[in-house]
Amino acid sequence: MIKRFINWVRLCLDKKIEKQPESYRKLSDTAIEKPTEAQAAGPGVTPEKKRRRRKKSKWDVSRFEVPPVEGKTRFHDLNLPVPVIHAVADLKFQYCTPVQAEILPKALSGQDAVGQAQTGTGKSAAFLITILTRLHNNPIREKRKPGVPRALILAPTRELVLQIEKDAQSLAKYIGIRPLAVFGGMGYESQKQALKSKIIDMVVATPGRLLDFKKQKLIDLRRVEILIIDEADRMLDMGFIADIRNIVYSTPPKDKRQTMFFSATISPEVENLAGQWTRNSFRVSIEPDTIASESVRQIVYVVTSDEKFSLLYNLIQGHDRVLVFANRREQARELMEKLKRYDVGCDLLSGAVPQQKRLKVLENFKAGKIRVLAATDVAARGIHVEGISLVINYNLPHDPEDYVHRIGRTGRAGSTGTSISFACEHDSFFIPDIEKFLDKKMCCEQPEDDLLKPPPKPVKKPRDAKPGQKQKGYSDKKYQKNRSGRSQNTNSGSRRRRKPNARPAGNNVSRKETTGPGDSNAEAHKPEAGK
Repeated sequence: MIKRFINWVRLCLDKKIEKQPESYRKLSDTAIEKPTEAQAAGPGVTPEKKRRRRKKSKWDVSRFEVPPVEGKTRFHDLNLPVPVIHAVADLKFQYCTPVQAEILPKALSGQDAVGQAQTGTGKSAAFLITILTRLHNNPIREKRKPGVPRALILAPTRELVLQIEKDAQSLAKYIGIRPLAVFGGMGYESQKQALKSKIIDMVVATPGRLLDFKKQKLIDLRRVEILIIDEADRMLDMGFIADIRNIVYSTPPKDKRQTMFFSATISPEVENLAGQWTRNSFRVSIEPDTIASESVRQIVYVVTSDEKFSLLYNLIQGHDRVLVFANRREQARELMEKLKRYDVGCDLLSGAVPQQKRLKVLENFKAGKIRVLAATDVAARGIHVEGISLVINYNLPHDPEDYVHRIGRTGRAGSTGTSISFACEHDSFFIPDIEKFLDKKMCCEQPEDDLLKPPPKPVKKPRDAKPGQKQKGYSDKKYQKNRSGRSQNTNSGSRRRRKPNARPAGNNVSRKETTGPGDSNAEAHKPEAGK
């Protein structure tokens, strides 16, 4: 039938061509011919690109060779889908970390999990691989609505949410599963439009912004198949548990979903929540002292407060990526400004930095544009930057858990790193609590004389602050001292100098004196009563 149709078309074309000039009759034999390779590839797609696509589509597990090692688990041994293990190969993962080796075999079979593990142990990859494998092996054929995720991940901070989303994109690039980050502080409209118009497979969210969209009925959690609660102890400390309880009860019952519950510490409150929200869960525990002793070399230098900056300046020489922690944002800001005056590429990461700028600072630090990052504990959890070789505790934290999370920025996922803490006359009192938490004695030593050598003269001078204007990078105390010093140098303290023999405007009116809070002559400038 098809041949008869083709012959009829050719006959019609031949009759039409006979009526045309001789130049058109050459088309009679080629009126119907096979399209060229370029035409078959489609517009804008060259044959070379098509061959590359065909070559990429033929990837199989045999191209990802990892030799078996006794005592280690390969990703090959977990029967992962080919697109997932392809992404694992691109990330150059070969062997599972201890927490991955314990969680993945049972979690991939659908069991609930409760894990005690800190950041840097590879737990994010463990629950992401579990999610992607489940969604890939159980596709939904029917038409789906926007704003109805199949997987939900809850995390306490924006930084951790963005990091998990980035890891999810890397692991899901060959599957086509679409993750979405939902968090406060920025991107409200873009997140709202994505929930309204796009099919979302996975949502990574902070509790507050997620509840906001839930109240607006922009997101429906009744179809969630797998629920991840990360950093549960941190969310308990931040007062998010009531919000999380609201979110959890909006998902299907625990016997109709898979739940994975992670926390750095397992307190009685955390234990109670894990029991409420999981069903027949298995337990995995990676103790803090194991992480600290095996992957991070810890050094504690006994110094005075006056020697700390000289020691810091000499330690960062020769390192490409250093993270320096301070307890307060004012201390971190002063460190940043002081290092900049010595021509050290440095920036600030604290709660005082706007969210948009904070993300830019992190990207610059990851790209190597910034050598030193002065940070507070806002960056201690959830920030994953490859290649941090040195973490410095300029101030020892008051909470022993923060110490573990700080040094966990280096020595991540099986790699090694160095942590150096400064124990001065103010901070050394926190060492016994840290030792008790780690169940390990910390060795304190004196730094070598070369490390205490004073730095050279600053390359840049600090900018003077204008009267009445706070200087960037200065603490409030220095600002008040700067301002009060300027008021002492003026004769009358007034902002405008009066002309000689000029009388004040108005009778019985005293001119308002402007003196700084630290001015010792403030009482002398007060107008007498009755004048």
